[in-house]
Amino acid sequence: MKVVVSTHQGILYNEEVQYIVVKNTDGEFAILNNHIPIVSVIKEGYIKLVDEKQTLYVVIINGILEFKNNEANILAQEAQVGEDYDKAKKYLEQIIKDRLNDNRKKNIDYTKTENDLKKNIHASKAGNL
Repeated sequence: MKVVVSTHQGILYNEEVQYIVVKNTDGEFAILNNHIPIVSVIKEGYIKLVDEKQTLYVVIINGILEFKNNEANILAQEAQVGEDYDKAKKYLEQIIKDRLNDNRKKNIDYTKTENDLKKNIHASKAGNL
């Protein structure tokens, strides 16, 4: 079966596998070739990708899985592929942490810039006749 994992940043994984195991808040289930069509929400969980050569894990936050015609399409807000679940989860957590820190810095910079702009407008006496 073909598995495609996408996030807002693009395609994260696009390969053929033998089967997948999906873990979400409802539990765990496997999908093999020729499985009936299914749609599943993955609020927080993983997809285990199994083929002859290796097993990989895709840790997912806020995702949806659609399986039909032997193709699993996963669209996720956040996702990360790893050799095992713990490595993938730690890497994803670090990425989220770094993004939050970057956003905080940007917000502080915007606040400082806005304050500087207000001071300069006031000092220039713009709008006074």
